Amino acid sequence: MKKYSYLGLILVIIVFSLIFIPKILERISEKKIISSNRTTTLSSSLAYIKINGEAKKVPQFILINQDSLYVSNEDYLGKVFLVEFFFSRCPTICPIMNKNMKSLYEIYGKKDDFGIASFSIDPENDTPSVLKSYSEGLTVNSLNWNFLTGQKSDIYSIANKGFNIFAGINPNVAGGFEHQGYFALIDKNGYLRSRIDKFGNPIVYYLGIENEFAPIQGVDMLVEDIALLLKENNLYKKNEFYR
Repeated sequence: MKKYSYLGLILVIIVFSLIFIPKILERISEKKIISSNRTTTLSSSLAYIKINGEAKKVPQFILINQDSLYVSNEDYLGKVFLVEFFFSRCPTICPIMNKNMKSLYEIYGKKDDFGIASFSIDPENDTPSVLKSYSEGLTVNSLNWNFLTGQKSDIYSIANKGFNIFAGINPNVAGGFEHQGYFALIDKNGYLRSRIDKFGNPIVYYLGIENEFAPIQGVDMLVEDIALLLKENNLYKKNEFYR
């Protein structure tokens, strides 16, 4: 019986070798091996964030920036831009978020087709003059980065319903407000975009603070992914020119 068992095992090994090893070698030769790194982009383009099968767009808004100018979502059409929710008196994650946002601004902030929208979740304190001082403290001198304020109900609707990024009042936490430290990436047509994970699913948002357990930080992903969308944007403009 043992003799037949060994023969059966050998037969299984031979069949496996004939079927699967050529496929493995083919994947290696064609560089189709997928990285185990969850945050590695699996394609040269970024995913659309879809809800019920429909690509999600930036919600409509009209707010006031640090220069007391009205700014709307339409002002960002044709631009690749980032969105965050913060408040100027935040003693916890906001300084880290805006340090990282500033690093992205230093790379892309002078480009005409790039922008940043920072929504204050404490608009009663964050008046245009306060936000102006805040932007000057970050040495931001470009209209490509808007610090936005307005009615609290409007801003909270934009955050919680429009982007599904939580923001709320909580007197029991430092600063009196709590929010998620995410950055959202939006393309020239106002669609939310993100890289995908190893399972082919979009990561949706980029963490704006450091994660000691992540092999690559959200801000480092954005350096790469903003470049992808800007390239996509330039190709679109080029195609429009030749039509």
